Amino acid sequence: MPLLTIFFLLGAAVTPVLAEEEYNWVKGGKTIDVGSNFASLDLPANLMYLNKGDTVKLQQKIGNAPSSKEIGSIYPEDLNESWFIVVEYDEVGYIKDDDKNNIDADAILTSYKEGTEEQNKDKAPDDQIHVVGWDVKPFYDDATKTLQWSMLAEDAQKNPLINYNMQKLTRKGYVSLLLVSDPARLATDKKTLNELLPKFQLKSGNRYEDFQEGSDKVADYGLTGLVLGGLGLAVAKKVGLLALLLVFLKKAWVLVLIVLGVAFRFIKTKIFKRPAAQAEASPVETPTDKDQTM
Repeated sequence: MPLLTIFFLLGAAVTPVLAEEEYNWVKGGKTIDVGSNFASLDLPANLMYLNKGDTVKLQQKIGNAPSSKEIGSIYPEDLNESWFIVVEYDEVGYIKDDDKNNIDADAILTSYKEGTEEQNKDKAPDDQIHVVGWDVKPFYDDATKTLQWSMLAEDAQKNPLINYNMQKLTRKGYVSLLLVSDPARLATDKKTLNELLPKFQLKSGNRYEDFQEGSDKVADYGLTGLVLGGLGLAVAKKVGLLALLLVFLKKAWVLVLIVLGVAFRFIKTKIFKRPAAQAEASPVETPTDKDQTM
């Protein structure tokens, strides 16, 4: 069955259930805690926040399999906007940025394309996804210790699929802010993401500069491996990125919902029923070692 048909049926099937769900929406205009003594977010008044538990519940309801690394999510208060940001934390160890001036975007793109086409061999033509190229090539901001990149793909119907990735290095791993957006509004929504970055502050002891040489774990890959989902470039080429593509395609499926447009907006109006006022943000537990297992 084609992907688009699957999600049209999904939208029709789950909407009555979604309408019954309740979420602890936190309205912006205040500083909220993200994680247990992990970070803070100065949430603008026009945005809404969900904690870890509600983020996972909502992602499940819209058909996206949670990664177990979610620690929160951010949404526009304006229901006419079609985007959201999922915040994840992966405690893989301190990621050295020694390769910050040597990120080979062409080699990474080749690996993604080869891995995608290899996996497509086991899929029906209507279910295949193809990597087109970079929407934004990987670039690293040394001042904020943040890596950003965006890859453009398309489904069999030539619908564009885009996720924008922002990954902030920490003492023990990295935080991902994954923007899921309507491709037509991606440029505008990226501005919102970049405006949020300075408002997201790691607390003392969790910052990149708090790394303790000799005692803290060090990740076995750098920035290039981070773009490749935790695989070194040589390893990624060898295995054809099949393992990584499972993650990539899972995220791409979220975007199919965005592409559907009318179906997504219909679901969203059922989900995002928010009370006029909310209590303070519920604390979000920092993911345990068990949660970090992939």
